[in-house]
Amino acid sequence: MKRPKLKKASKRMTCHKRYKIQKKVREHHRKLRKEAKKRGHKKPRKDPGIPNSAPFKEALLREAELRKQQLEELKQQQKLDRQKEQERKRKLEVSPADEQSNVETQEESNEPKRKKAKSGKQNPKKSHCQELKKVIEASDIVLEVLDARDPLGCRCPQIEEAVIQSECKKLVLVLNKSDLVPKDNLENWLNYLNKELPTVVFKASTNLKNKKKTFKKKVVPFQSKICCGKEALWKLLGSFQQSCGKDIHVGVIGFPNVGKSSIINSLKQEWICNVGVSMGLTRSMQIVPLDKQITIIDSPCFIISPCNSPTALALRSPASIEVLRPLEAASAILSQADDQQVVLKYTVPGYKDSLDFFTKLAQRRGLHQKGGSPNVESAAKLLWSEWTGASLGYYCHPPASWNHSPHFNENIAAIMKKGFNLEELEKNNAQSIQVLKVPHLTKRILFRSTGLTNGILEENDIPEESQRQTEDKQDDDDQESGSENNVAISDVALVEETREMPPGQSTASKPSDRSPALDKMSEEDDAYDFTTDYI
Repeated sequence: MKRPKLKKASKRMTCHKRYKIQKKVREHHRKLRKEAKKRGHKKPRKDPGIPNSAPFKEALLREAELRKQQLEELKQQQKLDRQKEQERKRKLEVSPADEQSNVETQEESNEPKRKKAKSGKQNPKKSHCQELKKVIEASDIVLEVLDARDPLGCRCPQIEEAVIQSECKKLVLVLNKSDLVPKDNLENWLNYLNKELPTVVFKASTNLKNKKKTFKKKVVPFQSKICCGKEALWKLLGSFQQSCGKDIHVGVIGFPNVGKSSIINSLKQEWICNVGVSMGLTRSMQIVPLDKQITIIDSPCFIISPCNSPTALALRSPASIEVLRPLEAASAILSQADDQQVVLKYTVPGYKDSLDFFTKLAQRRGLHQKGGSPNVESAAKLLWSEWTGASLGYYCHPPASWNHSPHFNENIAAIMKKGFNLEELEKNNAQSIQVLKVPHLTKRILFRSTGLTNGILEENDIPEESQRQTEDKQDDDDQESGSENNVAISDVALVEETREMPPGQSTASKPSDRSPALDKMSEEDDAYDFTTDYI
């Protein structure tokens, strides 16, 4: 007889039982959440990122990149310190030293990691000077890259003098970012600079979207916007190489964010040198062969001297937004710009001073703090990032009367022009100027240049105060991170109070204005008579 097939147990249950189970499960989850809250373990939230509609997205992304770089540097320093500690321990195990040496090693191990990182990173500016000297010594031609928006402000007399003093070296000027300047202004600057040195009009092609593909082993082909002036520079270097009859090395120097690495990428048509929005990305020399006869060398940026004007420090120093306050740096830039053109560019009504402009700009762009007050500092950072970036079209007029620079004369200018085909260079420059697309009238801003910018080439000339400031910043990072928002809110509140008051009064007189009202209240409280009944 066939065995009957057993039926599976039914999962049906009474509603009373099912609701009871659900209640117990809820109580259990609530208990787990309470315990997790006491322990302090919270579920990590996913970063939603910055929305595309945010007006200050570029500035925030730039700050995030700088923080990432600082964290990577700290991690590398900590890794090196650990390796050194392990080596010391191995040496002690192999050959045990005296008790005093053991005590010293214990004291060193008890020191905080940040101090050790500081010892390995004492003078970052000295390494820049050393690398820059190596580039100048190794190169036959030195290309000084200038920002076409302020060519005179991008010239460093100390570096040019060092190139002139070194024997058998040529100095050539490259006017990069020429698409951000009106054509007539570019021609005037070209005529002005050609009197001293051979000058090439250039517009580097940069496309940061393709930068993500650089992790591949093969070099990524350069696919971006049209590059102007590449043929002129190629022909200039090729003619000099043929006149010399030997292989030549070309060094590329300049202040931060003028486009040194992007020029090399444009000439090579490949993503070889690191390019980014943040200033001072290149920190060591990089050798790139253009062809069999010409080799180009990328160099770190110039170190600006602290004796320069605050406008030059704000535009040419990569750490200016950290050393200077954002309001001071942005107001120094704004003081040199034409007021009417600034109003047209930023679509802001007329302003009295820099603080008034930043408050109106914050209201226009929707930069507000808690309580609805305009965030003046973020507006200042926004303006600073736009003026140091490669999108804003401002321009300077060349000096009315031409005179030789203090480190130049007619003989030096003639020596520097030998070996170059200047007639062909003029034709190529004229062709590249015709190809360039000029910015619209509303996007042009007239800027008053502060003149030549002094730099530092010798390691001994680096001031000690700047090194101490960088060390103090590393020590005070944790303290400032907690109180940064509160300080910003208090500064903005003080600014608003000073603006609301008349010019004759000061903030110190406000408590005295409020004191009579408080005195009246105290008098009324004292005058209360307990003997009488108030109905």
